[in-house]
Amino acid sequence: MDTHNLADRYELPALDWSSITGTLEAGVDQVPGAGGPDRHTTWLTTLDPDGAPHVTAVGALWLDGGFWFQTGRTTRKGRNLARDPRCTLAIAIHDADLVVDGTAGIVTDPATVARLAAIWAQGGWPCEVDESGTALTAPFSAPSAGGPPWSVYRVTTRSASAVATVEPGGATRWTF
Repeated sequence: MDTHNLADRYELPALDWSSITGTLEAGVDQVPGAGGPDRHTTWLTTLDPDGAPHVTAVGALWLDGGFWFQTGRTTRKGRNLARDPRCTLAIAIHDADLVVDGTAGIVTDPATVARLAAIWAQGGWPCEVDESGTALTAPFSAPSAGGPPWSVYRVTTRSASAVATVEPGGATRWTF
């Protein structure tokens, strides 16, 4: 991992990646009252066919050193990722604003899909593995996720940037 201090001109120290991941591992979900002024929202940016950015909120979680989310393959973001897996996730966490650049890929391993389904169900979304064993189903999901089945995606991080929102401040970019 390469660390680049974006605030050295202000003589501020580089931020610590482990403190960022520690906050993520503690949980940053979209349940009202869970963070932000009222909750944490993760914003996903994909690329439309003409290269324009498409930004939408997703129910992402941090697990095993990466972000995971789910959506239908025929949604705009699903079609965009099938054509070009490059994406960006942005979230305001406690003490910092975080942006992660990477690539998103569909996960079809039945054990992994089942593990993620159990975590999302424990968090309040009553999803379960569908009959294929490789996607999710539930009585409902976000309107932007399209209809079931919903594929599970994992974002492989290429780089991340964070800006501290508390004293002493700071800004750092990490390349992996």
